Amino acid sequence: MKNKSLVSIHDYSKTDYLRIMDLAEEFERNPRNYGNLLTGKVVATLFFEPSTRTRLSFESAVQRLGGRIIGFADSSSSSVSKGETLKDTIKTVSQYSDLIVMRHPIEGSARWASEVSDVPIVNAGDGANQHPTQCLLDLYTMKQTQGKLDNLIITMVGDLKYGRTVHSLIQAMLYFSPSFHFVSPEELKMPNEYKMFLKEKKIPFKEHHDLSEVLKISDIIYVTRVQRERFSDPIEYEKVKNAFVLKNSMLEDTKPGLKILHPLPRVNEINEDVDTNKKAYYFRQALNGVYTRMAIISSILGLK
Repeated sequence: MKNKSLVSIHDYSKTDYLRIMDLAEEFERNPRNYGNLLTGKVVATLFFEPSTRTRLSFESAVQRLGGRIIGFADSSSSSVSKGETLKDTIKTVSQYSDLIVMRHPIEGSARWASEVSDVPIVNAGDGANQHPTQCLLDLYTMKQTQGKLDNLIITMVGDLKYGRTVHSLIQAMLYFSPSFHFVSPEELKMPNEYKMFLKEKKIPFKEHHDLSEVLKISDIIYVTRVQRERFSDPIEYEKVKNAFVLKNSMLEDTKPGLKILHPLPRVNEINEDVDTNKKAYYFRQALNGVYTRMAIISSILGLK
């Protein structure tokens, strides 16, 4: 993994996934023991699209490892606002840093950046395409809560059309014999390319319009918000934004080990009365992003 960009979840093998999870567990057990690991290293965070958890967890990971951070959280404060091309931005920033973490609204932008950069690129989300570091922290969280990754029944709820987190996750799970249930409005169904991928890999899945049909059989409920920023027509957004809302009362008679995950931010899709249920795990999932990203950064830089 040393000096290797992480653009797609396919850039890593099953062995790489397991290594990242082992490292994340090591960092979680001993969070104060690695404060000098990134001494002298500079990580650039270039966020051309808004972010809270992803950006701050990356920055927290770098600081916990003793590294330094440069970059921007809003492209309007960069030379992009003056008309600078993505290529020139990446080429320039790669002169100043040892690794670049980038989020961009255009699909394929991270792959393009990795081809012109002089340092490794970590994709922090490119449009509706991929979000590989979120995927790795999701794998870590599922293993942490279920004690395994094999043979899990995973229900994905909400925006499955534009949700890059679910797109990455179904591809990474091909090594672990899952079964999937997809619950979404008709307008936000899982794209055909991902369903074809599952069919080719002989991974079973079913599509539903009623969440109650699958709650009782699920090991993981993975909820995603309907993303306003992906809709050009606000009326279409209003039609589907509250199509599925998970409430605490709906969790009665579900499996004792069920865990509810969400990449966050949450809008209305999980009622706040779920937060006190022991099956709610999304805030701990967010913390796991720090440990997983510590593992990813230190691996790419060849320090662990």
